[in-house]
Amino acid sequence: METISAHIYDYPKYYDLLFGSDWRAEFGFLRACFDRHAQRKVRRLFEPACGTGRLLFQFARAGYEASGNDLNGKAVEFCNVRLVRHGFPPAAVVGDMADFRLKRKVDAAFNTINSFRHLAGEKEAASHLRCVAAALAKGGIYVLGLHLTPTVAPANDRESWSARRGHLVVNSQMWSIEVDRRRRRERVGFTFDVYTPKRQFRLHEELLFRTYTAAQFSRLLARVPELELVAAYDFTYRIDEPICVDGSTEDAVFVLRRR
Repeated sequence: METISAHIYDYPKYYDLLFGSDWRAEFGFLRACFDRHAQRKVRRLFEPACGTGRLLFQFARAGYEASGNDLNGKAVEFCNVRLVRHGFPPAAVVGDMADFRLKRKVDAAFNTINSFRHLAGEKEAASHLRCVAAALAKGGIYVLGLHLTPTVAPANDRESWSARRGHLVVNSQMWSIEVDRRRRRERVGFTFDVYTPKRQFRLHEELLFRTYTAAQFSRLLARVPELELVAAYDFTYRIDEPICVDGSTEDAVFVLRRR
């Protein structure tokens, strides 16, 4: 199979197919979080690092006012083209999740699939949380999902997904190459195997993620007192089954509320 070294996010069609195929679980969970944890009616939403806008589109269809930002211009264009094609305004902009300001406050924000870990250091992570806090109206919530580094059990070092739309099939593998706990960096390999009726090829990239243990994430939250932790869940997205985050936790979804 032909292998292309490329930036995965520069191929929004394949990225969206792969990560958009199971949007219903996240969508339903987020709406349940709005109902259970927000102390205000949720109608206006923001997604930092929104990518192709797979969830922004679904929320727009459901009647929410949803917007987002992302550093990747190709993903933002893909998001806005789809929104406009279905009669919605182009709601995504090219922007930095660690440095943004909204003109109007929102009732809720969300970032559910580990994009937070692209932020390289503590300064950027704290800046991101402060930007979100400033964007939220009082009583609004931020739902943040990320992989933690467990300290009392081995981490799961490989994941795979597969999705199909018509004659297009995308299979993906992601695996941990190296974890530097001292520098808090994880080097990750990522492939998309793409199958079309006329071509088969592989996209390959290595990514750097910042690592967080449960304790390290707790210390980060302490730097942003405007946000309080009100609940945590795992990636099964069961609203009636909150979890207690500890040294064994790997998949975590934190619900943070604006004081």
